[in-house]
Amino acid sequence: MFGRAPKKSDNTKYYEIPGVSKNASPDDLKKAYKKAAIKNHPDKGGDPEKFKELAQAYEVLSDPEKREVYDQYGEDALKEGMGGGGGGHDPFDIFSSFFGGGGFPGGGSSRGRRQRRGEDVVHPLKVSLEDLYLGTSKKLSLSRNVLCSKCNGKGSKSGASMTCASCQGSGMKISMRHLGANMIQQMQHPCNECKGTGETISDKDRCPQCKGEKVVQQKKVLEVHVEKGMQNGQKITFPGEADEAPDTVTGDIVFVLQQKEHPKFKRKGEDLFVEHTLSLTEALCGFQFALTHLDSRQLLIKSNPGEVVKPDSYKAINDEGMPMYQRPFMKGKLYIHFTVEFPESLTLDQVKALETILPARPVSQLTDMELDECEETTLHDVNIEEETRRRQQAQQEAYDEDDEMPGGAQRVQCAQQ
Repeated sequence: MFGRAPKKSDNTKYYEIPGVSKNASPDDLKKAYKKAAIKNHPDKGGDPEKFKELAQAYEVLSDPEKREVYDQYGEDALKEGMGGGGGGHDPFDIFSSFFGGGGFPGGGSSRGRRQRRGEDVVHPLKVSLEDLYLGTSKKLSLSRNVLCSKCNGKGSKSGASMTCASCQGSGMKISMRHLGANMIQQMQHPCNECKGTGETISDKDRCPQCKGEKVVQQKKVLEVHVEKGMQNGQKITFPGEADEAPDTVTGDIVFVLQQKEHPKFKRKGEDLFVEHTLSLTEALCGFQFALTHLDSRQLLIKSNPGEVVKPDSYKAINDEGMPMYQRPFMKGKLYIHFTVEFPESLTLDQVKALETILPARPVSQLTDMELDECEETTLHDVNIEEETRRRQQAQQEAYDEDDEMPGGAQRVQCAQQ
């Protein structure tokens, strides 16, 4: 009697959990599992359910027979007994066996005692406004500490170590310093003998590769993907890629975007701003110019017939601002701030010609007799910011002289009598 073949069901979930394709090799699967497991481990603040699902997916996909059954018939077939059920093992055991008997890289059970977390490594990454508009990828070469492969991060050939006699295994030492009579300052600092580890290794037993340091230097190239619309100060994180250390959860490498100043465009959120100066003729009679955008497109900017552009006015072009992060097909606005450049002076003929074209001047409300009684004045050009700054400086100097003059308080007192 022949059994009925199980019906097909979803067979993509286990590939989506670690983020690999259906034709991923065992090495690709291991790399993806390692990165995701470190990121989602409960001891590192990860989601326990995601960690469990990741272990279940890895258990199935790492077994050729189970993977074949899953690819053909999906998760239901595994649960019904074909090729063995998925997720039957403790996810922490899978994690420990994957990293060679330890919890996180460096040894020690992750559930036996809570491991300290290594520091994150933060790097600034300078990007242009064009990079943030178009998106880009940058390859960066970095040096990091990794656990010595020869001794598995033990530092010794035998895997043994001794308690540091100098600090009694605490990794810290206390020193006293006399500050004066009956005053003593107590300071705590890492032990110099064991470099704060609390253990020492004999010279004969030191690992020949890492010289007892437990870690070695490794160069690694990271490809940083800057997505369209990212902001100045935004962080791009590579989980578990910082310096490794024994009994330590590896920290992250974090790149912080630093936008370089652009000579033409200014960015405010999802909008772009650009300055443009018009001559008085252009402001009154019309203008037309080409603006080179961040993606090298030429935008034709022109006024409407008969339109007058006032000084310090703004015009906006929809959908020509910055792309929105993770919604790059939506864009903000491009604002153009217009400055109008007036001529320095006009000839009498030019004045008469303009008077025939421009609206008439307002009629004076003063009579001839009232005008005769007015005093003539002369106008001077000034830089108001400079005048204000000079006046404030003079006032400050006057105050300083009053403070320094002997008997100043008495002089004030006499003036008040």
